[in-house]
Amino acid sequence: MSILLTGGNGYIGSHVAVALGLAGRKIVILDNGSNSSINTISKIETINRAHVPYVFGDIRDMKLITKTLREHDVTAVIHLAGLKSVAESIEKPLDYYTNNVEGTISLLKAMNSQGIRNLVFSSSATVYGTPRQLPLDETHPTSATNPYGRTKIQSEEILADLARAQPEWRIACLRYFNPVGAHQSGTIGESPKGIPNNLMPIITQVALGQKSQLDIFGTDYPTPDGTGIRDYIHVMDLAEGHAAALQFLESHAGWHAFNLGTGKGHTVLELLESFEKASGISIPRKISPRRPGDVAKCYANVDKANRTLGWAANRSLHEMCSSTWNFCLNFPRTTTCTSPH
Repeated sequence: MSILLTGGNGYIGSHVAVALGLAGRKIVILDNGSNSSINTISKIETINRAHVPYVFGDIRDMKLITKTLREHDVTAVIHLAGLKSVAESIEKPLDYYTNNVEGTISLLKAMNSQGIRNLVFSSSATVYGTPRQLPLDETHPTSATNPYGRTKIQSEEILADLARAQPEWRIACLRYFNPVGAHQSGTIGESPKGIPNNLMPIITQVALGQKSQLDIFGTDYPTPDGTGIRDYIHVMDLAEGHAAALQFLESHAGWHAFNLGTGKGHTVLELLESFEKASGISIPRKISPRRPGDVAKCYANVDKANRTLGWAANRSLHEMCSSTWNFCLNFPRTTTCTSPH
């Protein structure tokens, strides 16, 4: 019996694969390589000391998914495959709706055909839109200001409708906050293709001389140092949350939403200072005006996940930064962490 990880070769997926492997789970990965490297598979196998079957393909290919589910004796799915850039979603909305929403529907149809009804879905704190109150808990109304966020809301709604229509479904929607960091081995980490959108990969590019400076958008927010506050969570804590959700579903039917964060926020400057201490490198920065749509603060209430899943994020901001830097030093020729020398 295996767990299928769609998008399991990517940043989050590779760490989930490791967490599941270390928990004794057999896994199979399906990935189309759009934001990942085939070399990641061998690194996962090295960490887990086990062979990991890999299927190259797209979640919109229902025949391929059905075949994969059947041939690998899959009993549950963790659905991580999805486009995730807010800016790109505004430029290419059809790509996002096709991949994120239609892809999810294709996966669900394939699962239904094989009688597989345990699903952990990779969602996002983006579904909360502009916070009405903090910390954000799972009862906060959902809304979105961009196509990416809307694809996550629509997918969650589809899953909730499915669980109501077919009570045998067991679904957990995990609403990620801001994943950073890398596995302690330094062999897997965040290495996006193209121009990164998240803060940490941009910081590493500056540290390694690929970019001249870090743009900090706004220092006049109502926060301790004037920069925006976000809930940063170590990617391995996040990965272990998936393993906990999978175990929870074994005895709980229906649709469930869980925040995965630390429950506390850090400012941009706090993250930057922590990275500088971990790397020993001073990061040049430029203060720029606020960006439209950015909010001052966003952080999670994680009581439900702590209580219901028996899970908590335990790794510190320093561990997030030091593990990121360790990954960059170990693999300087990856897309994000390329040595200037």
